[in-house]
Amino acid sequence: MSSLTRPHGAAGWATLVLAIIIIILGVPLAYMGAELAFIGGSWYYLLCGLAIIIAGVLMAMGRVAGGLLYLAAYGITWVWALWEVGLDGWGLLPRVFGPTLLAIAVLACLPVLRRAQDSHALHARKAV
Repeated sequence: MSSLTRPHGAAGWATLVLAIIIIILGVPLAYMGAELAFIGGSWYYLLCGLAIIIAGVLMAMGRVAGGLLYLAAYGITWVWALWEVGLDGWGLLPRVFGPTLLAIAVLACLPVLRRAQDSHALHARKAV
């Protein structure tokens, strides 16, 4: 299993910072989502918050799966938002604007994550 490794270069550090931001944003989403689910509300926030936390941790470990998990949660967020408010632009804006900005950043970090994952795999093969 991979562990946190020191990032290489500015892009590596930017990816780590993004991963930490994603984790920080996922924690209150999961916590408040658990509170909402406990009183009979939607489970979306809890499940999405947990997925986002896991995605951030995987990204911090240099795993492409973290970026892909965030993008999957982002896609599900769009489905949920469209189901909840339809095509009402003002209703969609607060639900998808922030996640869209993060998704763009995650997409930009995928090549960095691929390099980190490949580098880690190469070092693991050399160690054997």
